[in-house]
Amino acid sequence: MNDAPSSVIEPRAAARVMLDVSGVEKSFGTHTVLRGVSLSVAVGETVVVIGPSGSGKTTLLRCINSLEEYEKGAVTVDGEPVGYRMDPRSGGRQRLPERDIAAAREKIGIVFQSYNLFPHMTVLENIVVAPIRVKGVPRGQAIARARDLLAMVGLSEKEHAYPVRLSGGQQQRVAIARAMAMDPKIMLFDEVTSALDPELVGEVLAAMQELARNGMTMIVVTHEMSFARDVADRIVFMDDGTIVEEGVPSQIFAAPRTERVRQFLKRYHDRYRI
Repeated sequence: MNDAPSSVIEPRAAARVMLDVSGVEKSFGTHTVLRGVSLSVAVGETVVVIGPSGSGKTTLLRCINSLEEYEKGAVTVDGEPVGYRMDPRSGGRQRLPERDIAAAREKIGIVFQSYNLFPHMTVLENIVVAPIRVKGVPRGQAIARARDLLAMVGLSEKEHAYPVRLSGGQQQRVAIARAMAMDPKIMLFDEVTSALDPELVGEVLAAMQELARNGMTMIVVTHEMSFARDVADRIVFMDDGTIVEEGVPSQIFAAPRTERVRQFLKRYHDRYRI
């Protein structure tokens, strides 16, 4: 769990809800990917989502950010709907106008496996372009913020470099800084280390751990069990489009309640004794 003492972590559980996912269902053709998933994340909480490939973890993140349309359920961030608004008269849902969806997305930072940096822009320009063009942030203010973020991810000396000159781990850290430059209320991470060489994984996880220490609300989909154990306030295990079990890391790793989670974690048991 986070390095903060329990006296600090306890009030977090009582903090206001930043993200609320309620009964979300999503299918691709005849294949159901999410089966009524419900999840709440408090302000400043780090939730790590684990589970086998194909269990719906990435699709859940894409629904939260309204990158995927979902058939049922609702998502709110800081009390505001994302993607759909519930109609109190009919009890049904209405798709939000695209401008409202775009505005909601500004509150949600997301980092994927691929870095998606603009190859023709320097590191600094990659970070400042969205705040300037989308939010109208003055250029000088955007640059100052970008430099603070580069310092946070340990890349101050790379602001004038182009992405092709960076390692995969460095590019991923720039992608994190770029997402943070929009001042999101919540950050989503989708297997951000899976495409990296093993020796580069640690530097990216360290940047994410710094965000957690600074109180950023985060949902992290990962197979990095050591990160889940050390950084998560809560671990959520998904399988076959449902949340099978959730709990604090010590409970999930040492005493999972379900046989499915015990089977999944069996290969890690000897490595992580909690």
